[in-house]
Amino acid sequence: MSSEPPQVNKWLITIAVMAGTFMEIIDTTVVNVAVPHIAGSLSAGVDEATWVLTSYLVSNAIVLPITGWLSALFGRKRFLLLCLALFTGSSMLCGAAPNLGSLIFFRVFQGVGGGALQPLSQAILLETFPPRERGMAMAIWGIGVVIAPIIGPILGGWITDNWNWRWVFYINLPIGLLSLIMTRAFIFDPDYIRAQRAGRIDYLGLGLLCLGLGTLQVILDKGEREDWFGSVFIIRLALISAVSLVLLIYWELKTEHPVVDLRLFKERTYAAGVTIMFFFGFALYASVVLLPLYLQLIMGYTATLSGLALGAGGVASLFVMPVVGRLTTKVDSRVLVAVGLLINCLAVYLMSLYNTQIDFYWAAMPRFIQGFGLGTTFVSLTTLTMHRISQEKMGNATGIFNLVRNLGGSFGIATVTTLLSRRAQMHQSHLVEHLTPFSPSFQDWQARMGDIFAYLGPAWKYWENPLPLAGLYQEMLRQAQMLAFCEDYWLLAVLFLLLLPLLFFMRHGPELKG
Repeated sequence: MSSEPPQVNKWLITIAVMAGTFMEIIDTTVVNVAVPHIAGSLSAGVDEATWVLTSYLVSNAIVLPITGWLSALFGRKRFLLLCLALFTGSSMLCGAAPNLGSLIFFRVFQGVGGGALQPLSQAILLETFPPRERGMAMAIWGIGVVIAPIIGPILGGWITDNWNWRWVFYINLPIGLLSLIMTRAFIFDPDYIRAQRAGRIDYLGLGLLCLGLGTLQVILDKGEREDWFGSVFIIRLALISAVSLVLLIYWELKTEHPVVDLRLFKERTYAAGVTIMFFFGFALYASVVLLPLYLQLIMGYTATLSGLALGAGGVASLFVMPVVGRLTTKVDSRVLVAVGLLINCLAVYLMSLYNTQIDFYWAAMPRFIQGFGLGTTFVSLTTLTMHRISQEKMGNATGIFNLVRNLGGSFGIATVTTLLSRRAQMHQSHLVEHLTPFSPSFQDWQARMGDIFAYLGPAWKYWENPLPLAGLYQEMLRQAQMLAFCEDYWLLAVLFLLLLPLLFFMRHGPELKG
């Protein structure tokens, strides 16, 4: 019996791994819009129903960094099949859940099964394509990672409105079965994977990882609702998370068989790339959350129309990623990353110029521009970060890389939503200072209302007819929220610029072979 794995067409392998990955990434966002329906159907409050999201994110975050170790323990193909089966089976159980408690329980298992799909698929594609075609491999993988979160909310809203929230979970069944069959038939472990041994179980490292990341994810999810460090609950969780993660770093660098190989950060290109990816995820997920909120809250768009504006970026990414994948073989990837970051900066700066008079074109155009930046940055940064990582360490490297992107997204969403709430309150307090009966602008508005609405009369009194005054107050709140949104976008534009110096720490050269 030959030790060499069978030769399989690389595109069959791509379809096999991307089917499961696309399904898992969509599932991180597709449930968001169904939360109110889930709460009503299962007789729960919306606050309670959000644990359907949190439970998935927590279990997902814990599995990501230990993917390489679990692959060595079970064998990568066997572990991938196990994850696909667990994700697909628990999706079906989520759809059939009779109450909120059981739904949350099954979502934990769904997160465990789904957490490893992204790094496993990334590692398999990096090995399947020859070194010169790794940029193309990451372009294909990046299409799923960037576009799936955009499709998720639109698909989830349509399914929930036209069918039932349970079908948000049931749709995973046919895709999961297809991925299982193709993985079983076309994916094989290379020699070094079959020769790997996981070593003894790092129980202490695993426990610290679960405790540190689990509490951190709860803090980011519940912080704004609990007033952050004004809450004793959040303070306690923050202390637990900080102590656990510090101890984890110390222990993993000391132990012989770490559950997370932090020694990868000794390679400066990888360390700089992971740092850039954290803040890139921060800005990416933050901007994706802000745009539909702005369009629905400020402009009065429907969920479908705001989803179309958001989807413009996905269309641009879809076109640019294959092109960038080819360019990585001819152009220094650091140049491509810099170009991508500058395009992102320009797009988000244009969003900071939004006002209450924009039309659909001006709402979608910056997002379309950002799509080119996202595709350019994502493909070239992933290729550059991984090009000096040996095959034996690729599983650990991709696990940490994907974890950092997701954590960056969690930090980004928590930051911009907190700033949005607090800056809107600040702008409201400043704007209301000018809404006094003695200010010329207020008197001018009062006169114009009398001219427009004949029933008021030219000498109408706002205390006798308060309805126009209520409309004025609503418009003032709308303007305060608009200013807060624009400030968030300006902050993200500055963040993209600040990432450029990190590129000087990255090296461009031939990849390592062993």
